[in-house]
Formats: sequence, structure tokens, C-alpha cells
Amino acid sequence: MIVYIDIIFLTNVLIDGALLWVTARSRKLAFRWWRLLSSACLGGAYVVLMFFPPVSFMFTFAIKFALSLLMLWLAFGFGGIQHFMRNVSAFYVVNFAAAGTVLGVHYFWMSSTEVLNGIWFAQSGGASHQVHIGLIFLLAVLIFAIWLYRHVHQAAKRKEEMASFFAKVEVYIDEYASSCMGLIDTGNQLYDPLTKTPVMVMEVSQWGEKIPDTWKQRIERSEVDQIVSAIGTDEFEWQDRLRLVPYRGVNRNTQFMLAIKPDRVIITYNDKQFETLKVLIGLDGGKLSSDNAYQAIIHPNLMQA
Repeated sequence: MIVYIDIIFLTNVLIDGALLWVTARSRKLAFRWWRLLSSACLGGAYVVLMFFPPVSFMFTFAIKFALSLLMLWLAFGFGGIQHFMRNVSAFYVVNFAAAGTVLGVHYFWMSSTEVLNGIWFAQSGGASHQVHIGLIFLLAVLIFAIWLYRHVHQAAKRKEEMASFFAKVEVYIDEYASSCMGLIDTGNQLYDPLTKTPVMVMEVSQWGEKIPDTWKQRIERSEVDQIVSAIGTDEFEWQDRLRLVPYRGVNRNTQFMLAIKPDRVIITYNDKQFETLKVLIGLDGGKLSSDNAYQAIIHPNLMQA
């Protein structure tokens, strides 16, 4: 069997460099390319040592772990024990995610015959499996694994950042109460132009049977004018609370939103409660959040009550 050490070295330099780069991106670390390349070369050189039996003692858990610490120190510096251990944790999470993806895709494409041919039994009765992964396949799947990890990581981080703007909303009208999760939107500057009352937008589905089905359908189709013309003919117990709020849509044309004047609204954010009486609830016929994380958009002025 012929082993090309230079190819093995370069392959591992590319792999280690990619894993270190993803770690840096995940942790938003500033780094110098020559330090990251030096760290990747150190990892590649360590793999080459496998072909030299006299140094086989270096392939123990303690040495491998110490080498990973040395690689991270060389690539990103120390920066304090807490900072460094977070880098270590992120580096191992990236490694395990990449390795798991490579093996998962490898076995996904294998047939049952190929899997069985790779199994061999030891004299003790235990079973082992040989894994043969080509270089091109390894690099292609590794790139996919890195992309997938970054995509999932960034999506989770965006969701975590957005969660810091979530607050519980409770709306009270007479004896009726409706509660949902709301998003505090600093860009929401919707007011009733006549009374200068801030408008909080809420999904009409949160009102249950209180809103007639025909009204819900017209709100979904943005046919608010037909609702206004039907006032007095359709039964609705809160007709005296209805308002029409003008706003500019995506096409910059002036449209109208049907709104309800509640008795009071209580917003709970970070264990603090904000109660306001001067507010309108604008009814939206669609979904404000694609993943249903929130059902209302909170006007920022309501957090100053």
C-alpha cells in the first residue's frame, strides 16, 4: 500500500483550518490568518506522526486534548480562562457536528451489502466496522457540514436575540380577556391620527368567536371598508369600540386597519408590568410570525407607561 504523506498533510490542514474558521465565526473571534494557518499545520503534522511507530505514545487521549488546546491558543490566543474554555467548547461542538454529518451522509449512501462487507468480528465476539471514505467525498461533505452548522447556528442565534424582545400581552375588554406573546418593535410608530393613540397590532385569530367569521375573512382580504358598511347589520357587541386607523402598506398606498379600543392592556416584560389605558388593538388577518413565536406587535411607547 502506498501512502502519500503530503496529501494526507494538506488534507488535514484544510480540514483543521475550516473547523477553526467556523469556530471563529461562531464565536465572532478576531484572528490573524497566519496564526490560524499555523494552528492548522500543527494539526496536520500531528496526523502525519501516525505513520512513525516510535512516537505512537503520542496518540493518547491526554495528548490529543492537549494538542487541541495548543491549536486553539495558537489560533486565537488565550484571553482569560472563561474566554478560552468557551473557545474549546465551540471547537469541539463544530468538530462533532462535522464528523457526525460526514458519517451520516456516508452511511446514507451506502447499500446494505457495502455495510455488511465492512463488518468484521473479533475473537472475543465483538463486532467492528471499517469506514472507507474518499478524499473528494470527505471534502464535499465537510463543506456541506460547515455550511449546515453555520446556517443552524445563525438561525438559533437570531431566534435567541429576538426572544429578548418578547413580552406577554394581556388585553381586557369588559369581562373578556385575551393573552398572547408579543414582539416589542421599536420601528412600530403607528398612531391613530385623531387621538394620537398608539396602535398595537394583534392577530385577529386571537379573539376567537368574539370576532364574526365574516369579519375575519374580510380582514384577511383587506376589505375593511365592507366591515364598516356592515356595522349595524352584523351583530357585534363592541361596535362602539371600533376604530379605523389609516396606515401606509408595502406599496406605499394608504390603507385602513380595523382596531378595537380595549379597557386596558398589561404587558409583562422581564418581570416588570406595564399597564396602559390609552391604546388601540389593530386587527391583522395573517400570521405575524412564520413560526408562531409571537402573535402581536407591541408599540414601544406602551413600555413607558
